[in-house]
Amino acid sequence: MRPLLEVRNLRTEFATRAGVVRAVDDVSFSVGAGETVALVGESGCGKSVTALSVMRLVPAPTGRIAGGVVRFRDRDLLALPEEEMRAVRGREIAMIFQEPMTSLNPTLTIGRQLTEGPEVHLGLEPTGARARAVELLAQVGISDPDRRLRDYPHQWSGGMRQRLMIAMALACQPSLVLADEPTTALDVTIQAQILELLRELTRRMGVALLLITHNLGVVARYADRVNVMYAGRIVEQASARALYATPRHPYTAGLLRSVPRLDEPRRPRLAALEGRAPDLAQAAPGCAFAPRCTFRVARCRLERPALEPVGADDHHSACWQASELARAPVE
Repeated sequence: MRPLLEVRNLRTEFATRAGVVRAVDDVSFSVGAGETVALVGESGCGKSVTALSVMRLVPAPTGRIAGGVVRFRDRDLLALPEEEMRAVRGREIAMIFQEPMTSLNPTLTIGRQLTEGPEVHLGLEPTGARARAVELLAQVGISDPDRRLRDYPHQWSGGMRQRLMIAMALACQPSLVLADEPTTALDVTIQAQILELLRELTRRMGVALLLITHNLGVVARYADRVNVMYAGRIVEQASARALYATPRHPYTAGLLRSVPRLDEPRRPRLAALEGRAPDLAQAAPGCAFAPRCTFRVARCRLERPALEPVGADDHHSACWQASELARAPVE
């Protein structure tokens, strides 16, 4: 059965003073209908640019999608005319951005911003769109929704604004939602509420979710499958269960060691990944993680490993030492 979204060999570049930076480098993954798939990695690894590339929102002229295929329901989104792509955005694929205050228009009321999508994409009259907006606000837990439609974004808290972003994303009943760090800048309690709400609504509506995050704790609770990114490339793919039980890339293992665990109170301190991510404008041969890797061998600095199957459950890793790593489980 063909996936709902299939990304193959996606490459996205940015022109900078230091040279051309390939922020997304030969990335491939898929999302099935109704599935929650996570894209995980540290800041700057290319997660958000991947989502923007799927939506064809990479800022020009400095940025451009240099190659690849983004197939959604048997259409290559990268080959669609812009008018057709605008019809896809919001209606079939929706996106929740990191910071709602930069995504919301401060001069328009909540009601105007929430009714725009149903009016444009679903052809609803203003009265019907307003009724739909009231229904959506109630679904995301906003009290007295009819009155709240007259508010402006600055009158709402960060958690309320993020609930609004979820309502806007689901307003036209899309098949796929891209959630880019949907709990950034929120306190821990509100983060949990937002993520639970997002999971509940997407599952109830049968919506697939691509969850972009740096938080592996979030992945463990909410994702079915996981793609781990490093320096613009996917270095490991697996089900969430397999990834946590047996990581097969040193970067993934390092991320897991840095997560606090209540069941291991004797752990003296959190482990840290030594070094820093490479400068993508000065790409070197070999594995990008090699300078930080304790498993590296000479081959790692000379040849870049491909993403290859490493076990059951559709587990893939881009590491020459994946078999060695399997014998050294996460502590």
